[in-house]
Amino acid sequence: MHPDLAIVPDFPLQRFNTFGIAACARAYLRLTDVAQLAALRADPVLSSMPLLLLGGGSNIVLTGDVEALVLHMAIAGRTIVGRDSGHALVRCGGGENWHGFVQWTLAQGLGGLENMALIPGTVGAAPIQNIGAYGTELKDVFHSLTAYDLASGELRTMDAAACRFGYRDSIFKQAGGAGLVIVDVTFALPLAWQPNLRYAELAQAVRDAGLDAPTAQQVSDIVVAIRRRKLPDPAVVGNAGSFFKNPVVSGAECARLLAAFPALVHHAQPDGSEKLAAGWLIDQCGWKGRTMGAAGVYPKQALVLVNNGGASGAEVVALARAIQADVGARYGVHLETEPVFI
Repeated sequence: MHPDLAIVPDFPLQRFNTFGIAACARAYLRLTDVAQLAALRADPVLSSMPLLLLGGGSNIVLTGDVEALVLHMAIAGRTIVGRDSGHALVRCGGGENWHGFVQWTLAQGLGGLENMALIPGTVGAAPIQNIGAYGTELKDVFHSLTAYDLASGELRTMDAAACRFGYRDSIFKQAGGAGLVIVDVTFALPLAWQPNLRYAELAQAVRDAGLDAPTAQQVSDIVVAIRRRKLPDPAVVGNAGSFFKNPVVSGAECARLLAAFPALVHHAQPDGSEKLAAGWLIDQCGWKGRTMGAAGVYPKQALVLVNNGGASGAEVVALARAIQADVGARYGVHLETEPVFI
């Protein structure tokens, strides 16, 4: 076996998933360099094993032991690599902590990521989910990424079109992205920065703070305060953040729902569709603060499922399915989960 491949068998994953679910990996490798991927591909035994790429563990639900070699992304590095069309190009290793990277860019005097402060996870996982918060999505500040193709052994540079970004979606969640390991991500951050306050809650919080012309750091601080007020700290209460996507329905379907439920929370989309608030739907079905076994719905935010202590993946899945069934029965709307069940 290659000396770079320090494989650990029967590796416990409880502290590597933010839900805090106890499970073990058949084998584990901490990935700190692209050379390890090449060595892995060249090893006849290891290359034949099923693989699971793990970042910050903030978007998964472990439903049992993982019968795979877990590649734990830990490639580091943060640097400003140049300028392009009024933007600073900033490259970051896939294993860097996302929030730490956001704060680093702000310390360099660069805005653009502040609305996505405190989102859990790693930089390499961010494009997979096309993360977003408070009116900004990753695709809005994305330039390109480098991915290692396990099938061919080649490094690929991928722009936004190649990544096929959608709402909490990308090629990396589809068949075309199988075997691609995101090594680093390059962001295009505006040199002539302006705050993005289109999201009503954020705009109100900025007004409440008495800031007529907030800096990027001030916007970030306010976003962090909002998130900490609304969402549990995974280090204290196991969770994976927002558990369900906000469903998007047609304008006609939204009108039907409004006729029956006049208080329905909805947001018009540019294409004429309407985005519904999944948290509101769940709350109206009476789930906020309820539990099933050791899994529960966070009392302050119905969109967040939590581990109240010792919850199994099966309990989390059962709770999610029960919520989906109730929302479907009452509103005729299907809630899609954000985390991946493994």
